[in-house]
Amino acid sequence: MSINYKKAGLIVGFIILCIALGYGIFVLFFKPQLPTTTIKGDDIGQGTGDLPSAGEGEGTKIITGIDGELPSGGETDQTVIDDEIPADEKAQGGITKTTVISADTSIGATTDKSGSSVLYYNSEDGKFYKVDKNGQQQALSNKVFFNVQKVSWAPNKDKAILEYPDGANILYNFNTKKQATLPKHWEGFNFSPTSNQIVAKSIGLDPENRWLLTSNDDGSGATIIDAIGKNADKVIPSWSPNNLSIALFQESMDFDRQRIYFVGKNKENFKATIVNGRGFQHQWDSEGKKMLYSVYSSDTNLNPNLWIVDAQGESIGQNRKRLNLQTWAEKCNFSSDTTIYCAVPKTLPEGAGVFPQLAKQTSDNIYKVDLQTGTKQLISVPDNEYNIDNIIVSEDESNLYFTDSFAKQIHKIKLK
Repeated sequence: MSINYKKAGLIVGFIILCIALGYGIFVLFFKPQLPTTTIKGDDIGQGTGDLPSAGEGEGTKIITGIDGELPSGGETDQTVIDDEIPADEKAQGGITKTTVISADTSIGATTDKSGSSVLYYNSEDGKFYKVDKNGQQQALSNKVFFNVQKVSWAPNKDKAILEYPDGANILYNFNTKKQATLPKHWEGFNFSPTSNQIVAKSIGLDPENRWLLTSNDDGSGATIIDAIGKNADKVIPSWSPNNLSIALFQESMDFDRQRIYFVGKNKENFKATIVNGRGFQHQWDSEGKKMLYSVYSSDTNLNPNLWIVDAQGESIGQNRKRLNLQTWAEKCNFSSDTTIYCAVPKTLPEGAGVFPQLAKQTSDNIYKVDLQTGTKQLISVPDNEYNIDNIIVSEDESNLYFTDSFAKQIHKIKLK
């Protein structure tokens, strides 16, 4: 008897198809799922996160000791929050009520000179505003500045340098209502502690015509400090609060180390400090004695980590400590010389230090760090998912403000 191979093949194929469909239905509807743990209010921050719990108290995560090495690994564990938990009115380590005090699309948000209100540029109508903790707004000027890309405020908050996409730069004084045009080939502006001078990079087409310079705030009286040539991208204009240095220079040592030089305005020969990583970002404390910085390295899965180091005179490079928080320095703020507040991503995919855009879809929790003791506290889980651009703390430390990276709105969290 001859075998009909075509018919037999169709039968076998039909049987295989039935088996595959049956398995798919089983996986989709009947296969047991791994249990998902939902953390209730008293357990916030005590789940599978890589930071140990503080135990009893107000639900605050407390971590001590900042000299230990940060364990390597992939993504940071994310705290799971029960949506039915009511938000606290003040930051106590759990879900915290977050209030929008300005729904405008803001740029360059910072505190005013009193430290109680927030100044910002509204990119929707081109004006500058001040908004207080209750959301009451006041225009700083009737002048309209269209399409500003970046705002750099002077320490006294009376003036700011506005940068435009076409390279144009102007200084505007909100007290005198006067403006001055700065050269298009200047960039990287930073004010002196007295707010009457600036440091910048002059970038000519020819590398031999690129300089680090200082000038009066209106661009007059320019003084060349040093030639930067092909190393312009390694120079960071940064006038220290103690008026000793005006810029930082990054020198590569190997893949995981850089040497950071402090450039004096009179070409002083300051000491350098070594940082264990790349992607250097920094912030000064109010006196210029210490520097907070973040870098990534192969030891941290190419994710940014925070460090603190002495940054003045003969002590430069001393007391360098890892803070064991995976975030960027620009997402932190000094509330005093011994305390910082930081937005820390709940999850951080490997390589986020090299490609920060990988972290744009993450949401942040807010931590408080005591730089003297090394104690870290999870003080707030915002009641919505926010990717935080920058943090601003009021002078009396009663309110914390932040802008989110999507809507650019200004939000408030009560600390006291």
